[in-house]
Amino acid sequence: MPKILLIDDDPAFCLMLRGFLQRQQYEVETAYTANDGLRLLKASSFDLILTDFRLPDKDGLELLTQIRVLTQEVPVILMTTYADIRTAVKAIKMGAFEYITKPINPDETLLVIQNALSKKAEPKREATAASGAGSIQFVRGQSPQSEQIEEFISLVAPTNLSVIIEGESGTGKEYVARMIHQQSKRHNKPFIAIDCGALSKELAGSELFGYVKGAFTGAMKDKEGQFEAAEGGTLFLDEIGNLPYEVQVKLLRALQERKVRKLGSTSDQHVDVRVLAATNEDLVQAVSNGQFREDLYHRLNEFKINIPALRERDGDVLLFANHFLEQANLELEKQVKGFDAAAEEALLKYTWPGNLRELKNVVKRAVLLAKSEHVTLQELPNEIVHYTSAPVQQAAVSYAGANPMDTDLKSINERTEREMIMTMLERVKYNKSKAARLLNIDRKTLYNKLKLYNIEI
Repeated sequence: MPKILLIDDDPAFCLMLRGFLQRQQYEVETAYTANDGLRLLKASSFDLILTDFRLPDKDGLELLTQIRVLTQEVPVILMTTYADIRTAVKAIKMGAFEYITKPINPDETLLVIQNALSKKAEPKREATAASGAGSIQFVRGQSPQSEQIEEFISLVAPTNLSVIIEGESGTGKEYVARMIHQQSKRHNKPFIAIDCGALSKELAGSELFGYVKGAFTGAMKDKEGQFEAAEGGTLFLDEIGNLPYEVQVKLLRALQERKVRKLGSTSDQHVDVRVLAATNEDLVQAVSNGQFREDLYHRLNEFKINIPALRERDGDVLLFANHFLEQANLELEKQVKGFDAAAEEALLKYTWPGNLRELKNVVKRAVLLAKSEHVTLQELPNEIVHYTSAPVQQAAVSYAGANPMDTDLKSINERTEREMIMTMLERVKYNKSKAARLLNIDRKTLYNKLKLYNIEI
């Protein structure tokens, strides 16, 4: 019987969901805080973790990072509100399996759990190959921007050039990397993807280059690094801008000399690996700020592909939406034919901050909920159906209507600061690192202010 760890601070919700899952033949243990959940995870083994994004002591991203330190194998599913969609997309990039929205739909929840457990049952190598094949089954956009991307892929794929792929989260950077690999001479060798944003300073070196037995406390056996695992193939470094500066030095050496040294070893190992890197940050700005090594940037930047946001690809939204609808029909065993006129208009009007990943999840949920042959407004999230203007504009209107007699200086300053942060985030398309630089504060300070002012991005 599969064992699930359920983490949520609402006892009534936990009782309801636990009862439902137990009736579906799952064993369930519950925790009401992130720390309690981590204690249970250390004390026992679980097949799946189902956690709320907002917990009293930690948010979902912090909890996910700590779960991944304890285990890389157990799939994590986040439960979140629609206001947290952008953050949930980031959690997927950090290793979460999927997210589901509250109030939860029992059938949707059960389907996601079943998919997660079935993926976990596959051998790791086979799962990697399968995910690679599945990602290539993707419709090509028809916009001029998409056609240019395809042209760049066909040009650079047959070479051994390192490539930087730039674009917002969810725009399909990993898809582009996989297409380059599939069209290269290395297509029959491994494709290994790593999220640099999920690697701490302490773990990044051992994850990339491996370690030998006894290299540090707890190193009970030799570990294969990802460079070694990708031998002869392609190594995809996602969110390369988040790679710790100390590890950038070792990465540069690996790229220049084609050699890696495992942690604790005294000898080098030759590697034949092509490196593709992706980022949603401005690496040129990061170089000028001293946050990214200039020599590493030039070594990686032998060719660059910029991927536009979904809202900038004229005519692609409905094309991708219908493709995702076909995928959802197959997965959910449904027969939904398409979207009605009102639903199509809503999809086209929305700006899709989560890009393709958000669109895919919205369509999948809509197909699951559809009661007729077409998706209607009833099956779409409220923020899409009622979308009218940018959040910054709404905030400005709200502030303009504030009480003119409000003389609380602290309150006024906080509102002004909140508006400035939101305006800057909108300006840089929600790139937090770039926003922090332009606001002349560090990223940690920005994160603290986002939390203080309850700004969801």
